[in-house]
Amino acid sequence: MHALSTFDFLLRLATGVFCGALIGVERQWRARMAGLRTNALVATGATLFVLYSEAVGDASSPTRVASYVVSGIGFLGGGVILRDGASVRGLNTAATLWCSAATGVLAASGKLAFAVLGALTVLAVHFVGRPAGRLLDQAPAAGTDPDAVVEANVHLRCDRAAESHIRALLLQSLTASGLTPTGLRARRETPETTSLRASLSVSGDIACALEQVISRLSLEPGVRDLHWHLDEEEDVNQAMA
Repeated sequence: MHALSTFDFLLRLATGVFCGALIGVERQWRARMAGLRTNALVATGATLFVLYSEAVGDASSPTRVASYVVSGIGFLGGGVILRDGASVRGLNTAATLWCSAATGVLAASGKLAFAVLGALTVLAVHFVGRPAGRLLDQAPAAGTDPDAVVEANVHLRCDRAAESHIRALLLQSLTASGLTPTGLRARRETPETTSLRASLSVSGDIACALEQVISRLSLEPGVRDLHWHLDEEEDVNQAMA
């Protein structure tokens, strides 16, 4: 094993500091807790520890010291993880510190090109992963698939004298909202009131689709009761009755 020269020491140390600082620029730009200096110092420390083992000439020491660096950075990363209510902040920053230490270990081991490639990869993950994560966050959740079609019912109780007007207004409101009724049933409950039930198929956001209909009909003076529900909810209510 050849002795580590001063030039090699400075070259590896400079590469480690550069890689850590390069990663830290992105964190500083995002105004995160661990910015340019913190990442540069983490990479510098990892580089110096491994360089020490290289300098003493122990062939097995660099690998052993690198494993200690990995575990030590875990404690440092834990200090930047904060709990904010039900959410946790700082996980990305902690992982970035870990990666900065890894680039320092690579630089100290003489793998300068690999260290630079590692730093560039970390930056790519931040710049590409951020918009990709936001895109995935906007994906429809379970049960909100815009292509999924569900059956809904609109129930309405009105004055019997206003039955014809309310029925026409109900159909008009559904059509204006882009909804097509699949059935309409009228039932006279008492001599004074009539119950109307409109069945329809809805895709996408059900509440948004029926909001205008409910808002429009609720303003009519002849309407006494107005609500909507899914067919599944009606089945459950009938089973519990």
